[in-house]
Amino acid sequence: MADQQQVILFDLPSQPPCKAWSLNPWKTRLLLNFKNIPYKTEWLEYPDIAPRLSPHLPPNEEGSAYTIPTVILPSGKYVTDSKVIAEQLQALYPTPHIDLASPYQAKMEELMPQLMKSFRPVYLPLIPKSLLNEKSRPYWYDTRGKLLGMEVDDFGRENGGEKTWGKVEPVVKAVTALMKENPNGPFFEGKQVVYADLVWGAFLIFLKRMGQEVFDEMLKRSGDKAVHEALLEGLEKWTDRDDH
Repeated sequence: MADQQQVILFDLPSQPPCKAWSLNPWKTRLLLNFKNIPYKTEWLEYPDIAPRLSPHLPPNEEGSAYTIPTVILPSGKYVTDSKVIAEQLQALYPTPHIDLASPYQAKMEELMPQLMKSFRPVYLPLIPKSLLNEKSRPYWYDTRGKLLGMEVDDFGRENGGEKTWGKVEPVVKAVTALMKENPNGPFFEGKQVVYADLVWGAFLIFLKRMGQEVFDEMLKRSGDKAVHEALLEGLEKWTDRDDH
């Protein structure tokens, strides 16, 4: 494989003006920015992901899907899954170091799936309306509808509102409690950035991309919006690059 000068990050485009929005690619983007690794973004609409990646990668563990984020390392190697990508980037670019396996990471890996499952009636209907381009919308409605066993919008209507937020609230409050264990903040471990900060920062950016109303409601449910706002502020120098 021919060496290239920089990492290629595959990410999902938004409606114009195109900016990164998706949770998992933001974890990788934040890590690239934190480590100041040279990279460029290749935007892929949902129907274009498998044709672009399948010649270079086997299907993922689910059996057929190809996922974003995926990166091409300078060696030409394709790597997929944000956690695996983080491990490989850490090995290739050890400085500045970031702890990928802090105790907070393990706790976030327990909480995030709970949160995302509870939050589905809000974000599944909202993403195609507020973020996706026309080319990706049918793919979203088809794949998510099959996953749910019903139309995405019907799922949102039947399960959204207070039903959703009531389930989300205790989980996001648990994240708040973790963040407040180190009152010197703004990060989980105080002044030191760990990968768990990038994971939660990516989620907060994902909320903001869906709209201020969703972001504000999540922070209201968190029990202490100031700690989440402080985390985003602390990550600001690594969140600015979102469009290339």
